Amino acid sequence: MDHQKLILDKLTGILAVTDNKSAQLLELVEKAGRTFIGGAGRSLLVSRFFAMRLVHAGYNVNMIGEVVTPAIKAGDLLILVSGSGGTETLLPFVKKAKSVGAKLVVISMKKSSPMADVADLVIQIGQDDSFPLTLGMPMGSQFELSTLIFLEGAISELIHAKGLTEEGMRALHANLE
Repeated sequence: MDHQKLILDKLTGILAVTDNKSAQLLELVEKAGRTFIGGAGRSLLVSRFFAMRLVHAGYNVNMIGEVVTPAIKAGDLLILVSGSGGTETLLPFVKKAKSVGAKLVVISMKKSSPMADVADLVIQIGQDDSFPLTLGMPMGSQFELSTLIFLEGAISELIHAKGLTEEGMRALHANLE
């Protein structure tokens, strides 16, 4: 069995039925004073990929939960990646963001969830039936990898729309690594 083909075919199928709301996502990022991004577990890792690329594109981005993360305020944007849309550790961030008047984007495999139901924008990756148990893709791999590709596509869209260059983005890359 070709395991790479299995994974790529599954992700292609999921992304084929995902509503492409990347333009709406990027518009909210553009209008935000600051963007706060987070998730839990592997979804946190995916959210870090996106946050890093937004920084490379010149945006003011903070990861939630870091000791140096400032207070979120009205005019800011919170983007959460949560397959279930109900991750218990993330729900207080949703409540706080909404209470101060920040916008909320939820990227999830569910159109309706505790997070999605109060979000300003819900990006459902796949559809409700897109994530059956698949041997070789355990515990959320389908969602996380599909979300990573979706968000990389949004970054590609941003790069083209703004005429960003490799050199310009590299100049903003961390140099204290």
